[in-house]
Amino acid sequence: MGDYLSRDRIIAPPAFDRWLVPPCALAIHLCIGMAYGFSVFWLPLSHALGAPACTSLASALTSTRCDWRVSDLVWVYTLFFVVLGLSAALFGSWVERVGPRRAGLVSAACWCGGIALGALGVLAHQLWLFWLGAGVLGGIGLGIGYITPVSTLIKWFPDRRGLATGMAIMGFGGGAMVGSPAADRLMAVFASPGEAGVWQAMLVLACVYALFMTAGALGFRLPAPGWTPPGKTEVVAGGRFVPLGIASRTPQFWLVWCVLLLNVSASIGIIGLASPMVQEIFGGTLFGQAVRFADFNDEQKAAAAAAGAGFVGLISLFNIAGRFFWASLSDRIGRKAMYAAILALGAACYGLALPGTPALPLFVAVFALIASMYGGGFAAVPAWLADLFGTKQVGAIHGRLLTAWSTAGVLGPLLVAYMRDARLAEGVAREAVYGPIFLALAGLLALGLIAALLVKPVASDLWVEDEEQSQPLPAGSATAASAAWGLRFAAWSAVLIPLAWGGWFTVQKAVVLLAQ
Repeated sequence: MGDYLSRDRIIAPPAFDRWLVPPCALAIHLCIGMAYGFSVFWLPLSHALGAPACTSLASALTSTRCDWRVSDLVWVYTLFFVVLGLSAALFGSWVERVGPRRAGLVSAACWCGGIALGALGVLAHQLWLFWLGAGVLGGIGLGIGYITPVSTLIKWFPDRRGLATGMAIMGFGGGAMVGSPAADRLMAVFASPGEAGVWQAMLVLACVYALFMTAGALGFRLPAPGWTPPGKTEVVAGGRFVPLGIASRTPQFWLVWCVLLLNVSASIGIIGLASPMVQEIFGGTLFGQAVRFADFNDEQKAAAAAAGAGFVGLISLFNIAGRFFWASLSDRIGRKAMYAAILALGAACYGLALPGTPALPLFVAVFALIASMYGGGFAAVPAWLADLFGTKQVGAIHGRLLTAWSTAGVLGPLLVAYMRDARLAEGVAREAVYGPIFLALAGLLALGLIAALLVKPVASDLWVEDEEQSQPLPAGSATAASAAWGLRFAAWSAVLIPLAWGGWFTVQKAVVLLAQ
């Protein structure tokens, strides 16, 4: 088994079809992307026992006789993304050393095992076990599973790095789009009087994800040193690179770290409040009535909530599409130019969104664009790192950079929540709360723009030759590529069909808002 999982065993022959690798990456990212969709479990878990709510976090962690509060459960989100960043940084070098097949299987074991352990915590009503399983063990699977496919695709697409990373990270954004409606239907199947069906749904998802992630991991291959893409004989996989220890100490690394931190911080907090934000700002305008949010009756609250869910669905679609669009565009205009564009445009968008200024269609369009640039900023970072430091150790470098994501995952929501709560405490009307928040987030993007413009090429004396590099190998022949079309169709269908299924449900939610 050790030999089968070794890096040497997965070096592909020259005629291997590189378009078989992206479906493997998508299979893993679609599964771990369910981290974004775990909120589907919060409300069912908050009344799982039908008992009074726990009065404090301490009682939630120690008692099995009170229902967990949503505020107790959302700590799993924090654990997801903090542990993701830490594990990506710690295991990035190991991923590059052992190869994507072994790393993908370890990711599957941690992510699926973490969900299963979390399900056991739900069954036993032990919050600490739910945190440990889903949040900590699952977070380790997230970190390893996030960088493994990205690193692999960059090696296979040295001529189109933005496209490669966009394909992979698009799957991470789409994971919740598939997993959330699937979890909803599973809970409905297993629900009964006195039983929310959460732990059963989590176990089924863990099993399905284990199959998909294992198939993806076993399907990974690596190009031989010197391999060239078809029709691109001047582009060679491998070559010179900047070692991890040197790369992580360069100004370029820390400037890109700041760009990611500021772009994510300026987006993740406000996107997390998307539904209440649009309801509070526009009130009855969402369903054609001139009434403020504070004056809603129960029927109006339900109508506004449906419109809010449509808004969330719409920006989710743009978040996913932006990962592919902006990253692919960076192949044409360059990574630095792309980041300058999205950071400047994002700051301008927050100005257009100031309460009292835009009509609802403009507001929706602005935040759809912001969401697309949030996703694009994620997707193009690995390609930018490969441009700056080479592809040899890009997975390890990317892993360390993801600590910026972990930091932003705490900083962004805290900043937005603090400013919102402070404004409400001052007695400011809900529809007027968000103006200073938008200005502060525009300021963060302006700082990110400055950092992006300061990024320069890495000094040539920091680069070293890849000792594994050999003479360029011939690209795969057209005959071999055409012979793989049947396998290519099957591999892509396996990931695109679930993605289309989830997209259909998201579009249905978005139509509720657009119909107004």
